[in-house]
Amino acid sequence: MGMEQLKQDLVSRARVAGFGDCRIATAQPAAHRALFEQWIAEGKHGDMAWMARNMERRGDPVAVLPGAKSVIVLAMNYFPGAQQPGALEGKIARYAWNEDYHDLIAEKLRSLDEWLNTHGGTQKCYVDTGPVLERDFANEAGLGWNGKSTMQIHRSLGTWFFLAEILTTLPLEPDAPQRDLCGKCTRCMVACPTQAITAPRRLDARRCISYLTIEHKGSIPLEFRRAIGDRIYGCDDCLDACPWNRFAVASREAAFQARDAVFDMKLRDFLKLTVDGFREMFRRSPIKRIKRPAFLRNVCVVLGNIGTIDDLPALNEAARDEEPLIAEHAQWAIAEIQARCGAVRI
Repeated sequence: MGMEQLKQDLVSRARVAGFGDCRIATAQPAAHRALFEQWIAEGKHGDMAWMARNMERRGDPVAVLPGAKSVIVLAMNYFPGAQQPGALEGKIARYAWNEDYHDLIAEKLRSLDEWLNTHGGTQKCYVDTGPVLERDFANEAGLGWNGKSTMQIHRSLGTWFFLAEILTTLPLEPDAPQRDLCGKCTRCMVACPTQAITAPRRLDARRCISYLTIEHKGSIPLEFRRAIGDRIYGCDDCLDACPWNRFAVASREAAFQARDAVFDMKLRDFLKLTVDGFREMFRRSPIKRIKRPAFLRNVCVVLGNIGTIDDLPALNEAARDEEPLIAEHAQWAIAEIQARCGAVRI
Protein backbone atom coordinates (compact mmCIF):
# COMPACT_ATOMS: atom_id res chain seq x y z
CA MET A 1 0.00 0.00 0.00
CA GLY A 2 1.30 3.47 -0.90
CA MET A 3 1.69 6.25 1.66
CA GLU A 4 -1.12 8.28 0.09
CA GLN A 5 -3.62 5.44 0.48
CA LEU A 6 -2.29 4.65 3.95
CA LYS A 7 -2.94 8.23 5.03
CA GLN A 8 -6.49 8.13 3.65
CA ASP A 9 -7.16 4.89 5.51
CA LEU A 10 -5.67 6.35 8.70
CA VAL A 11 -7.96 9.38 8.56
CA SER A 12 -10.97 7.12 7.98
CA ARG A 13 -10.03 4.86 10.89
CA ALA A 14 -9.52 7.87 13.15
CA ARG A 15 -13.00 9.16 12.26
CA VAL A 16 -14.57 5.78 12.98
CA ALA A 17 -12.75 5.71 16.34
CA GLY A 18 -14.46 8.98 17.26
CA PHE A 19 -11.84 11.60 16.49
CA GLY A 20 -13.15 14.84 15.03
CA ASP A 21 -10.05 15.50 12.96
CA CYS A 22 -6.79 13.80 12.01
CA ARG A 23 -3.91 15.59 10.31
CA ILE A 24 -0.21 15.13 9.69
CA ALA A 25 2.85 17.25 10.51
CA THR A 26 6.48 16.57 9.69
CA ALA A 27 8.54 15.27 12.62
CA GLN A 28 10.92 18.19 13.03
CA PRO A 29 11.96 20.54 15.85
CA ALA A 30 8.96 22.43 17.27
CA ALA A 31 8.61 25.96 15.95
CA HIS A 32 8.21 27.59 19.37
CA ARG A 33 10.64 25.53 21.41
CA ALA A 34 12.80 28.58 22.23
CA LEU A 35 9.73 30.49 23.45
CA PHE A 36 8.75 27.50 25.61
CA GLU A 37 12.24 27.38 27.12
CA GLN A 38 12.02 31.10 27.90
CA TRP A 39 8.61 30.59 29.56
CA ILE A 40 10.11 27.88 31.76
CA ALA A 41 13.15 30.03 32.60
CA GLU A 42 10.81 32.83 33.75
CA GLY A 43 9.08 30.40 36.12
CA LYS A 44 5.65 30.89 34.57
CA HIS A 45 4.97 27.15 34.76
CA GLY A 46 4.65 27.47 38.55
CA ASP A 47 4.67 24.14 40.40
CA MET A 48 4.52 22.07 37.21
CA ALA A 49 8.12 20.87 37.54
CA TRP A 50 7.50 18.06 35.05
CA MET A 51 7.31 20.66 32.29
CA ALA A 52 10.94 21.66 32.89
CA ARG A 53 12.16 18.08 32.46
CA ASN A 54 13.19 16.53 29.15
CA MET A 55 13.49 19.93 27.46
CA GLU A 56 15.43 18.57 24.47
CA ARG A 57 12.87 15.80 23.96
CA ARG A 58 9.97 18.25 24.19
CA GLY A 59 11.42 20.33 21.41
CA ASP A 60 12.18 17.56 18.94
CA PRO A 61 10.05 14.43 18.28
CA VAL A 62 13.08 12.63 16.81
CA ALA A 63 14.67 12.79 20.26
CA VAL A 64 11.60 10.97 21.57
CA LEU A 65 11.33 8.43 18.75
CA PRO A 66 14.55 7.97 16.75
CA GLY A 67 13.70 7.74 13.07
CA ALA A 68 10.39 9.56 13.46
CA LYS A 69 9.18 10.99 10.14
CA SER A 70 5.63 12.15 10.92
CA VAL A 71 3.48 13.43 13.77
CA ILE A 72 -0.15 12.34 13.52
CA VAL A 73 -2.25 14.94 15.34
CA LEU A 74 -5.79 14.05 16.40
CA ALA A 75 -8.66 16.01 17.91
CA MET A 76 -11.36 14.53 20.15
CA ASN A 77 -14.51 16.60 20.68
CA TYR A 78 -15.54 16.63 24.34
CA PHE A 79 -18.20 19.36 24.34
CA PRO A 80 -20.97 18.13 26.71
CA GLY A 81 -23.28 21.10 26.24
CA ALA A 82 -23.42 24.78 27.09
CA GLN A 83 -25.19 24.59 30.44
CA GLN A 84 -23.93 22.77 33.51
CA PRO A 85 -26.69 20.43 34.71
CA GLY A 86 -27.92 19.62 38.20
CA ALA A 87 -28.17 21.58 41.42
CA LEU A 88 -24.45 22.06 42.08
CA GLU A 89 -23.76 25.71 42.89
CA GLY A 90 -20.10 25.69 41.85
CA LYS A 91 -18.66 25.18 38.39
CA ILE A 92 -16.49 22.35 37.09
CA ALA A 93 -14.58 22.72 33.82
CA ARG A 94 -16.43 20.83 31.10
CA TYR A 95 -13.60 18.45 30.32
CA ALA A 96 -13.94 17.00 33.85
CA TRP A 97 -17.71 16.47 33.91
CA ASN A 98 -17.30 12.71 33.80
CA GLU A 99 -14.59 10.20 32.89
CA ASP A 100 -10.88 10.86 32.48
CA TYR A 101 -10.13 11.52 28.83
CA HIS A 102 -6.60 10.13 29.13
CA ASP A 103 -7.87 6.57 29.51
CA LEU A 104 -10.53 6.80 26.81
CA ILE A 105 -8.25 8.36 24.18
CA ALA A 106 -5.25 6.17 25.04
CA GLU A 107 -7.28 3.08 24.19
CA LYS A 108 -8.19 4.51 20.80
CA LEU A 109 -4.56 5.41 20.11
CA ARG A 110 -3.45 1.86 20.91
CA SER A 111 -5.81 0.55 18.25
CA LEU A 112 -4.38 2.95 15.64
CA ASP A 113 -0.84 2.10 16.77
CA GLU A 114 -1.45 -1.62 16.25
CA TRP A 115 -2.82 -0.96 12.76
CA LEU A 116 0.16 1.22 11.82
CA ASN A 117 2.48 -1.53 13.07
CA THR A 118 1.06 -3.84 10.42
CA HIS A 119 2.18 -1.33 7.78
CA GLY A 120 5.76 -1.20 9.02
CA GLY A 121 5.54 1.76 11.37
CA THR A 122 7.03 2.21 14.84
CA GLN A 123 5.03 4.59 17.01
CA LYS A 124 4.85 6.44 20.31
CA CYS A 125 1.43 7.71 21.41
CA TYR A 126 0.61 10.59 23.75
CA VAL A 127 -2.50 12.18 25.27
CA ASP A 128 -1.05 15.42 26.66
CA THR A 129 1.23 13.48 29.02
CA GLY A 130 4.36 13.04 26.90
CA PRO A 131 7.27 15.31 25.95
CA VAL A 132 5.62 16.84 22.88
CA LEU A 133 4.83 20.51 22.23
CA GLU A 134 1.52 19.39 20.82
CA ARG A 135 0.06 22.74 19.82
CA ASP A 136 3.06 23.51 17.63
CA PHE A 137 2.47 20.29 15.69
CA ALA A 138 -1.28 20.89 15.60
CA ASN A 139 -0.55 24.26 13.99
CA GLU A 140 1.89 22.74 11.48
CA ALA A 141 -0.65 20.03 10.60
CA GLY A 142 -3.45 22.51 10.03
CA LEU A 143 -5.49 21.20 12.96
CA GLY A 144 -6.70 24.65 13.95
CA TRP A 145 -4.52 27.48 15.16
CA ASN A 146 -3.18 28.68 18.50
CA GLY A 147 -5.55 31.30 19.90
CA LYS A 148 -4.66 34.35 21.97
CA SER A 149 -5.61 32.41 25.11
CA THR A 150 -2.91 29.86 24.07
CA MET A 151 -5.72 27.31 23.56
CA GLN A 152 -6.02 25.60 20.17
CA ILE A 153 -9.02 26.70 18.09
CA HIS A 154 -10.66 24.61 15.36
CA ARG A 155 -13.04 25.96 12.71
CA SER A 156 -15.71 23.33 13.42
CA LEU A 157 -14.90 22.17 16.97
CA GLY A 158 -14.27 25.60 18.48
CA THR A 159 -12.14 25.22 21.61
CA TRP A 160 -13.82 22.09 23.01
CA PHE A 161 -11.44 19.31 22.02
CA PHE A 162 -8.53 17.28 23.31
CA LEU A 163 -5.31 16.90 21.36
CA ALA A 164 -3.48 13.59 20.96
CA GLU A 165 -0.39 12.65 18.99
CA ILE A 166 1.14 9.59 17.40
CA LEU A 167 4.81 9.87 16.48
CA THR A 168 5.59 7.44 13.68
CA THR A 169 8.49 6.37 11.51
CA LEU A 170 6.14 6.25 8.51
CA PRO A 171 6.74 9.12 6.01
CA LEU A 172 3.15 10.34 5.67
CA GLU A 173 2.37 13.38 3.52
CA PRO A 174 2.04 16.47 5.80
CA ASP A 175 -1.03 18.68 5.67
CA ALA A 176 -0.95 22.43 5.10
CA PRO A 177 -1.10 24.75 8.12
CA GLN A 178 -4.31 26.62 8.95
CA ARG A 179 -3.95 30.39 9.04
CA ASP A 180 -4.62 32.28 12.25
CA LEU A 181 -8.28 33.39 12.26
CA CYS A 182 -8.38 35.25 15.59
CA GLY A 183 -8.10 38.62 13.86
CA LYS A 184 -8.44 41.54 16.27
CA CYS A 185 -10.59 39.60 18.73
CA THR A 186 -9.40 39.68 22.36
CA ARG A 187 -12.51 38.28 24.07
CA CYS A 188 -10.58 35.45 25.73
CA MET A 189 -8.06 37.88 27.21
CA VAL A 190 -10.77 40.18 28.54
CA ALA A 191 -12.72 37.25 30.01
CA CYS A 192 -9.86 35.90 32.15
CA PRO A 193 -10.80 36.58 35.81
CA THR A 194 -7.17 36.85 36.98
CA GLN A 195 -5.52 38.44 33.92
CA ALA A 196 -3.45 35.30 33.45
CA ILE A 197 -3.26 35.96 29.68
CA THR A 198 -0.64 38.69 29.90
CA ALA A 199 -0.42 39.29 26.12
CA PRO A 200 -1.69 37.48 23.03
CA ARG A 201 -0.50 33.85 23.33
CA ARG A 202 1.32 34.56 26.58
CA LEU A 203 0.04 32.83 29.72
CA ASP A 204 1.31 33.12 33.28
CA ALA A 205 0.10 29.80 34.66
CA ARG A 206 0.66 31.00 38.23
CA ARG A 207 -2.31 33.34 37.81
CA CYS A 208 -4.57 30.88 35.96
CA ILE A 209 -7.59 29.49 37.86
CA SER A 210 -7.20 26.11 36.18
CA TYR A 211 -3.64 25.96 37.46
CA LEU A 212 -4.56 27.20 40.94
CA THR A 213 -7.41 24.72 41.40
CA ILE A 214 -5.78 21.71 39.74
CA GLU A 215 -2.00 21.80 39.42
CA HIS A 216 -1.16 23.93 42.46
CA LYS A 217 -0.95 21.68 45.51
CA GLY A 218 -0.57 24.21 48.33
CA SER A 219 -2.53 27.09 49.77
CA ILE A 220 -4.24 29.28 47.16
CA PRO A 221 -2.75 32.81 47.36
CA LEU A 222 -5.10 35.28 49.02
CA GLU A 223 -4.92 37.65 46.06
CA PHE A 224 -6.70 35.10 43.83
CA ARG A 225 -9.27 33.53 46.16
CA ARG A 226 -12.11 35.97 45.46
CA ALA A 227 -11.35 35.94 41.73
CA ILE A 228 -11.90 32.17 41.73
CA GLY A 229 -15.57 32.93 42.30
CA ASP A 230 -17.70 29.78 41.91
CA ARG A 231 -15.09 27.65 40.08
CA ILE A 232 -14.47 24.41 41.98
CA TYR A 233 -12.23 22.70 39.45
CA GLY A 234 -10.71 24.43 36.47
CA CYS A 235 -12.04 27.40 34.52
CA ASP A 236 -13.69 27.63 31.09
CA ASP A 237 -14.00 31.41 30.87
CA CYS A 238 -11.45 31.99 28.09
CA LEU A 239 -12.91 29.06 26.14
CA ASP A 240 -16.50 30.20 26.65
CA ALA A 241 -15.60 33.64 25.32
CA CYS A 242 -14.31 32.38 21.96
CA PRO A 243 -16.73 33.25 19.12
CA TRP A 244 -15.61 30.18 17.15
CA ASN A 245 -17.58 28.06 19.62
CA ARG A 246 -20.77 29.02 17.81
CA PHE A 247 -19.93 26.14 15.47
CA ALA A 248 -19.35 23.60 18.26
CA VAL A 249 -21.66 20.58 18.49
CA ALA A 250 -22.11 18.15 21.36
CA SER A 251 -19.71 15.23 21.59
CA ARG A 252 -20.95 11.76 20.65
CA GLU A 253 -18.92 10.25 23.51
CA ALA A 254 -21.22 9.38 26.42
CA ALA A 255 -18.17 9.32 28.71
CA PHE A 256 -17.97 13.11 28.49
CA GLN A 257 -21.55 13.78 29.63
CA ALA A 258 -22.13 15.05 33.17
CA ARG A 259 -22.02 12.60 36.08
CA ASP A 260 -25.32 12.92 37.99
CA ALA A 261 -23.83 11.82 41.32
CA VAL A 262 -21.56 14.87 41.27
CA PHE A 263 -23.83 17.53 39.81
CA ASP A 264 -26.79 16.73 42.03
CA MET A 265 -24.69 17.46 45.15
CA LYS A 266 -24.97 20.53 47.32
CA LEU A 267 -21.62 22.26 47.48
CA ARG A 268 -21.29 22.01 51.26
CA ASP A 269 -22.00 18.28 51.16
CA PHE A 270 -18.66 17.68 49.48
CA LEU A 271 -17.07 18.63 52.81
CA LYS A 272 -18.47 15.42 54.32
CA LEU A 273 -16.49 13.23 51.93
CA THR A 274 -13.99 10.88 53.54
CA VAL A 275 -10.91 9.76 51.65
CA ASP A 276 -12.73 6.62 50.53
CA GLY A 277 -15.90 8.56 49.72
CA PHE A 278 -13.92 11.00 47.57
CA ARG A 279 -12.24 8.14 45.68
CA GLU A 280 -15.57 6.45 45.02
CA MET A 281 -17.37 9.61 43.89
CA PHE A 282 -14.60 10.56 41.48
CA ARG A 283 -13.60 7.09 40.35
CA ARG A 284 -12.31 7.28 36.75
CA SER A 285 -12.70 11.08 36.86
CA PRO A 286 -9.80 13.51 36.24
CA ILE A 287 -10.81 15.20 39.51
CA LYS A 288 -9.60 12.17 41.45
CA ARG A 289 -5.96 12.93 40.73
CA ILE A 290 -5.87 16.16 42.78
CA LYS A 291 -6.97 14.15 45.86
CA ARG A 292 -9.37 15.06 48.66
CA PRO A 293 -7.36 17.86 50.39
CA ALA A 294 -6.94 19.99 47.25
CA PHE A 295 -10.52 19.41 46.09
CA LEU A 296 -12.01 20.37 49.47
CA ARG A 297 -9.64 23.35 49.55
CA ASN A 298 -11.31 24.49 46.32
CA VAL A 299 -14.80 23.83 47.72
CA CYS A 300 -14.01 25.98 50.76
CA VAL A 301 -12.82 28.87 48.59
CA VAL A 302 -16.00 28.76 46.51
CA LEU A 303 -18.17 28.62 49.62
CA GLY A 304 -16.26 31.64 50.92
CA ASN A 305 -17.23 33.46 47.73
CA ILE A 306 -20.86 32.39 47.26
CA GLY A 307 -21.85 30.59 50.46
CA THR A 308 -24.47 31.63 53.02
CA ILE A 309 -25.00 31.20 56.75
CA ASP A 310 -26.49 27.79 55.97
CA ASP A 311 -23.02 26.64 54.96
CA LEU A 312 -21.35 27.63 58.23
CA PRO A 313 -21.96 24.38 60.15
CA ALA A 314 -20.27 22.33 57.43
CA LEU A 315 -17.41 24.82 57.20
CA ASN A 316 -16.91 24.83 60.96
CA GLU A 317 -16.57 21.06 60.83
CA ALA A 318 -14.11 21.37 57.95
CA ALA A 319 -12.11 23.92 59.93
CA ARG A 320 -11.32 21.07 62.36
CA ASP A 321 -10.20 18.69 59.59
CA GLU A 322 -6.91 16.96 60.25
CA GLU A 323 -5.68 18.15 56.84
CA PRO A 324 -4.22 21.66 57.37
CA LEU A 325 -4.94 22.63 53.75
CA ILE A 326 -8.67 22.05 54.26
CA ALA A 327 -8.81 23.62 57.73
CA GLU A 328 -7.06 26.83 56.62
CA HIS A 329 -9.34 27.45 53.65
CA ALA A 330 -12.44 26.59 55.68
CA GLN A 331 -11.46 29.21 58.24
CA TRP A 332 -11.00 31.75 55.46
CA ALA A 333 -14.41 30.88 54.03
CA ILE A 334 -16.09 31.29 57.42
CA ALA A 335 -14.61 34.77 57.81
CA GLU A 336 -15.71 35.74 54.29
CA ILE A 337 -19.31 34.60 54.87
CA GLN A 338 -19.44 36.35 58.24
CA ALA A 339 -18.18 39.58 56.70
CA ARG A 340 -20.64 39.33 53.82
CA CYS A 341 -23.72 38.10 55.70
CA GLY A 342 -23.12 39.43 59.17
CA ALA A 343 -23.43 35.87 60.51
CA VAL A 344 -22.51 34.76 63.98
CA ARG A 345 -20.04 31.89 64.26
CA ILE A 346 -21.80 28.63 65.04
